[in-house]
Amino acid sequence: QVHLVESGGGLVQAGGSLRLSCAASGRTFSSFAMGWFRQAPGKEREFVAAISWSGVNTDYADSVKGRFTISRDNAKNTVYLQMNSLKPEDAAVYYCAKVVKYGSAWSGSAWGQGTQVTVSS
Repeated sequence: QVHLVESGGGLVQAGGSLRLSCAASGRTFSSFAMGWFRQAPGKEREFVAAISWSGVNTDYADSVKGRFTISRDNAKNTVYLQMNSLKPEDAAVYYCAKVVKYGSAWSGSAWGQGTQVTVSS
């Protein structure tokens, strides 16, 4: 069982940056892929980024490619999401999760409580 706690959200102006962190409990963190999802009001939760257990392979939603970077530090049981050039449409609650890819779609489990990102225009 893994327990995830996100942090780092906040209010930022459009064009600004934020770095989200997700701290995981459990000694098996380094053995599974991790990902970030987000959910804006009135919308479904959507995939943002994923990273393999080793950190070598990453995947991004088209909407964030070139602006967001996912990384992990297995020694610290933490996964990060560096968000640059933020846009108002990036505003959402961001969640980290254990992820598995089924075909072309990422599926999450063991969700954290989420961290709010607000982007002012």
